[in-house]
Amino acid sequence: MLLNCPECSLPVSDKAISCPHCGYPMKPELVAQAIKQKKPPKRRRLPNGFGQISHVKNRNLRKPYRAMITVGKTPDGRPVTKPLMPTAYFATYNEAYQALVNYGQSPYDLDAVITVSQLYEKWIEVYQKTLKADSSLRTVTSVWSYCHAVWNMRVADLRARHIKGCMEDGVSLVRGKERKASAGVKCRIKSLFNLLLDYALEFELVDRNYARTFNVSDEVIKEKEDAKRNHIPFNEKEMETLWANYESVKYADVVLIQCYSGWRPQELGLLRLENINLLEGTMIGGMKTEAGQDRVVPIHPRILPLVETRYKEAQKLNSAYLINCTDGQTHVGSLRFTYDKYQVRFQKIRVALGLNPQHRPHDGRVQFVTMAKRHKVDEYAIKYIVGHSIIDLTEKVYTQRDSAWLRAEIEKIP
Repeated sequence: MLLNCPECSLPVSDKAISCPHCGYPMKPELVAQAIKQKKPPKRRRLPNGFGQISHVKNRNLRKPYRAMITVGKTPDGRPVTKPLMPTAYFATYNEAYQALVNYGQSPYDLDAVITVSQLYEKWIEVYQKTLKADSSLRTVTSVWSYCHAVWNMRVADLRARHIKGCMEDGVSLVRGKERKASAGVKCRIKSLFNLLLDYALEFELVDRNYARTFNVSDEVIKEKEDAKRNHIPFNEKEMETLWANYESVKYADVVLIQCYSGWRPQELGLLRLENINLLEGTMIGGMKTEAGQDRVVPIHPRILPLVETRYKEAQKLNSAYLINCTDGQTHVGSLRFTYDKYQVRFQKIRVALGLNPQHRPHDGRVQFVTMAKRHKVDEYAIKYIVGHSIIDLTEKVYTQRDSAWLRAEIEKIP
């Protein structure tokens, strides 16, 4: 139904709030209500010198309201503020307001609140949610054990020299013995503090990330690279020794499984029973990179009996994993076959069988690649099996490979 506007006399719908021609309010009560609704809710105002609350925008924070405490003034009278501790970020304005009120009722020294150890506990709680494997978390916690000299320091006092001290002089207690940081551990300590102080910088606990003010020395990098190159395959005599003793020497069968499948040491312990298909002769597992995750590896005929034995043992133990530690305590958590446990058992195998003392747990993977290349296994088949990325566009995108092809290639290894 059309009405005439009292102001301009032009036709207007009876449902219009205002005249589209001249803007005259046809329903003043609705206009007033709409204006009233647009007003933002009133917020309680903070007393002068009490602190401030700011809404952090454009950062997609779950808790975007930041509470700051006034700790003094500049010579020109401007307030000097610091983030409220131990938590400065809140989901709503009122939560931040209440936190400032609580602080005002019982003030405390903001600088003395958070230590490096307390910062680590807060950071690791967030960081571990980004990790895809338990072994990655164990690596971080292992590296952290070398840094006990700075645990009780205030975060605000931490400097580059303290971090370098952890790298050069830090020791960790491993099975009752003190161990100095290797070149690889030194690099990981540096990376740990890079991330830890990035987190502190984000929440304005520090004004500078001192871990990023220096680089790892060339000597440490060279030492680390030399250690990486120290992976060697087993020779024929050593392989014969492993096959002759896999039933009598514990976990020698695991070394052989690795030699004929190319799994990384960490990946061996993460092979789930549900991903082992004995009928089709395949294993699915992997970690570390996109190419390495959830990859299908054919079970070589020589290790099929070994895999079957481990499979049956896991069923009896009611374990979700193919390979388990049964030579320690019997509670469920101790069954997990971690890299550290494999390293200890690998050393015992090496000594018991008189293998080259330079062999390390990763050498079974090197042995697989070495045997595969020696027996002319397709280069792309090797990459698929060991989980290396493929750069060639034709192979990566346009070529479809099935498990039968992988099986035919892996069985070239006698």
